[in-house]
Amino acid sequence: MNDLSTPDFKTLEQFIIEQQEMSGGATGAFSRLLRDLSVAAKVVNRDMRRAGLVDILGASGEVNVQGEVQQKMDALAHAEFVRALRRGGETCLIGSEEHAEAIPLDGDRPGEDGRYIVLLDPLDGSSNIDVNVSVGTIFSVYHLPEGAAPTLEAALQPGTEQVAAGYIVYGSSTILVYTTGNGVNGFTLEPSIGEFILSHPNIRTPETGTMYSVNEGNYNSFEDGLKRWIKWAQAEDKATARPYTTRYIGSFVSDFHRNLVKGGIYIYPASAKSPEGKLRLMYESNPMAFIVEQAGGMASNGRGRVMETQPTALHQRTPLYIGSKAMVEQVERFLAGEEG
Repeated sequence: MNDLSTPDFKTLEQFIIEQQEMSGGATGAFSRLLRDLSVAAKVVNRDMRRAGLVDILGASGEVNVQGEVQQKMDALAHAEFVRALRRGGETCLIGSEEHAEAIPLDGDRPGEDGRYIVLLDPLDGSSNIDVNVSVGTIFSVYHLPEGAAPTLEAALQPGTEQVAAGYIVYGSSTILVYTTGNGVNGFTLEPSIGEFILSHPNIRTPETGTMYSVNEGNYNSFEDGLKRWIKWAQAEDKATARPYTTRYIGSFVSDFHRNLVKGGIYIYPASAKSPEGKLRLMYESNPMAFIVEQAGGMASNGRGRVMETQPTALHQRTPLYIGSKAMVEQVERFLAGEEG
């Protein structure tokens, strides 16, 4: 952690500029895009800190495209990120979990470098806000394909085509973590100066861990291979540090961040209630998969690399097994019937 009493701390903007200077031919548009996202995160963080004092707690009375009751903060966060990206001019198309259709921005800022597609979960885990549990934002960035128009079809790219992905955790501190395919770095918001400061350089996730995150209330509807793995994880065996510990917050960003730092696996499988899984491929699974792979971990849909999935719909869902590489590989073997 950087000591702010010394002059050697590095802000997110300084870090971005350094990375830009190392990229030959960079125009600065991508750097400005990351700045826009960080500014929106600061605004959302401000509103989150005041949530219990102003009328932004609870449900809005609306139902989003996912068929889920929209929280007031969902709508606010969506509006703030769209506003920041629209104002910045680097983005030509936005996809948001809170909006049924892709949002084209091309033409809003004539002459600007609007060549990026940004996909967002503006406020993951928002139903937890009322009880003061950490929530977050997830984002994913793609290039607009050469010669393509900013349409839905242009956004339906596999996760392997991402040029950047990141998330923000609004918790005991506010942390922004992102990757551009050259490692993973984390920045903590220093409220006294209003800047994100580099606090977690070159994050590497442990090869394995002793924590797993899954909603075991759905256990009876899990496939047999996953049931066998859970029972294996709960069995006592000192040689493999079992039983493992269950840690499930119910806020994907928070569970993922903890496991990324400490080692573990997050599981949201297919079930009878959610036969395609519940997490969105484009807004949640792909960006987190990019991050975890860059940190040395792994992300699978249970049968293969999740980022290689060819999307067919903006709000497509997928099962997800993500975290420490050895743990994900082992669950895959159980799912294939090779262990248990």
